Amino acid sequence: MLRRIFYVSFLIELMAPIAHAEQNSWGAVNIDNDILLGNDNGYTNGIYFSWFNFDDENEDLKPGWLSAPLNWSIDLENAEMSLKGYSLGQVMVTPEDITVEEPPFSEIPYSGSLLLSSTFITVQESTADSIVTVIGIVGPSSRAEQTQKWVHEQVGADIPQGWDTQLEDEFVFQLSRARLWRAWNSHDDDVDLLVLADAGLGTLSSYVSSAGLIRYGRDLSSSFETPLLINARSANPAAVRGGWFFFAGVRLEYVFNAIYSDGNTFRDSRSIDYDRSQIGLTTGLAYSWEDVSITLALYESNASDASARDVTRFGTLTLGWEF
Repeated sequence: MLRRIFYVSFLIELMAPIAHAEQNSWGAVNIDNDILLGNDNGYTNGIYFSWFNFDDENEDLKPGWLSAPLNWSIDLENAEMSLKGYSLGQVMVTPEDITVEEPPFSEIPYSGSLLLSSTFITVQESTADSIVTVIGIVGPSSRAEQTQKWVHEQVGADIPQGWDTQLEDEFVFQLSRARLWRAWNSHDDDVDLLVLADAGLGTLSSYVSSAGLIRYGRDLSSSFETPLLINARSANPAAVRGGWFFFAGVRLEYVFNAIYSDGNTFRDSRSIDYDRSQIGLTTGLAYSWEDVSITLALYESNASDASARDVTRFGTLTLGWEF
């Protein structure tokens, strides 16, 4: 039942952008996997398929209905450019040893989710704002167990044995609001400093955070808003139309709740204790051609508990292309 509701919401939300097909449209595939950092536990895999619309004139593009609860918080009239995006993703989280049927209660519980996000970004000369709504399913209906077992069978890896202990079915949501400032840039536009503040509220997770990102590359002004796409895991910081850059950043975050660690919201389930104050580090490379963009990035956390740290420790690859 939850899965049917999810798919209906997905189809309804996608009806609006069809009328704006004449605007600049991009597709993207984003793959998160901890194997890029040499382990296969915690946030073990996430794959997201995304679609974006850009409007350089900011005339016709408006937020989708999922974003309605946050429309009041963003200036829709004075933006120089706007971006609208949708993402459909599946996430898998597993404990350290996937070969045991009954993992220790001290380790992160098995969980899977199927998530739909709606993102709207407005851009001015040196600032950008985003509103993101995420809805989805955590639990067996996400089909994460079947996906992981199938992939492991194809590559000859250990078949996970503990999915019977996963979190139960639960509808989840999250609303988030962020602002990004291009605080400084060099005269030649080959180095800049971005500062970001954001907050999220929901059963998926609730948090407040701030971050700083330094970039070195070419044509940086045309892509400074793209780090806002990280919030919905739609994409990583991306270069566009021949630009490229290296980036490195730090994120300070306080987590009030996170379903992958805290367990089900309204029923008893497995969970772990973890340090809610966290520092995250990221580094990566973004490169683009005229109509193709690729980003490779690594994310690392200093969480004191190993299980909590594994949830925020992964490598990620984004491939985007213009229609």
